[in-house]
Amino acid sequence: MTSELINNDNEINNIFDNIKELVINSRNRVYATVNTEMLNLYWNIGKAIMEIQQGNERATYGETVLEKLSQKLTNEFGKGFSSRNLRTMRKFYLVYPIWKTVSSKLSWSHYLELIKIEEEPKRNFYLNECINSMWSVRELQRQRDSLLYERLVLSANKEKILELSQKGQDIKESKDLVKDPFVLEFLDIKENTEYLESDLEKNILEHLKEFLLELGKGFSYVGNQVRLTLEEDHFYPDLVFYNRLLKCFVIIDLKIGKVSHQDIGQMQMYVNYYDREIKTNDENPTVGILLSTNRNKTVVKYTLPEDNKTIFSSEYKLHMPTEQELIDAVEEEKKNLELTK
Repeated sequence: MTSELINNDNEINNIFDNIKELVINSRNRVYATVNTEMLNLYWNIGKAIMEIQQGNERATYGETVLEKLSQKLTNEFGKGFSSRNLRTMRKFYLVYPIWKTVSSKLSWSHYLELIKIEEEPKRNFYLNECINSMWSVRELQRQRDSLLYERLVLSANKEKILELSQKGQDIKESKDLVKDPFVLEFLDIKENTEYLESDLEKNILEHLKEFLLELGKGFSYVGNQVRLTLEEDHFYPDLVFYNRLLKCFVIIDLKIGKVSHQDIGQMQMYVNYYDREIKTNDENPTVGILLSTNRNKTVVKYTLPEDNKTIFSSEYKLHMPTEQELIDAVEEEKKNLELTK
């Protein structure tokens, strides 16, 4: 009798799982259809408004038309057709005048954020990243506000910049995993206050989802303070991740102040250990990132071999940087490079 009940339960669970999958898939298809129709409607409304106003450059005329149109549409269909919303639909059409360039993989809320970006290459970059990385609207807002595009462009050549616009960020080699700076404003640590490296690590773990988003594509968390034992000595890398795109471990050590040659030597030991003891033959070399308030790039340059491709030093900011701050950082970097030549 008991075995019959178990079999019945198993059968019911199997049927439940099948029906659950059917319901979820159906809902997803309905959502996709509704989303596509909504985008198509708003795009066509924007197109219709532009066709009516085309050739008339008088701003007052355009606004009068929108106000009257808004009143008539609201009387007929209810809310959703304010003059402000109509202006947004018009801009949506102006930014994406070819319907085929509108992706149904993104929601209207995504496009409300994207059309705020005036520069086409930057806007295309964020559109591609939203699709490729499946960003929510909130994630899009955060990455845009943290100047992700600008941070990637500052260290890229012309071909790379064009690629960013056309494809989004493409992770091909170890250096593509590194941003400079990393922006950690979500930790809510005030700058110019005293805090320990352990405090920084604790806050990162408490905001792991946000930290993974800042790290970028393909990262998964492995552990913190993962013990390495060499004979009788124990060592503890701060954070260990794995990147599935490059198929490699990524070790991050957190530093307050300047990175020293001792820090670099320790990271080299961590990387060597993982390469020789942890990684498998089909995985790529381990990457080490020293994340600090002062990357001390000159010391890093002369401590590591010229063909180094696995250890990097990068700074972190506890606030959203301004575009001018990024430009100043690049200019300072150029000066440092000229002095070391």
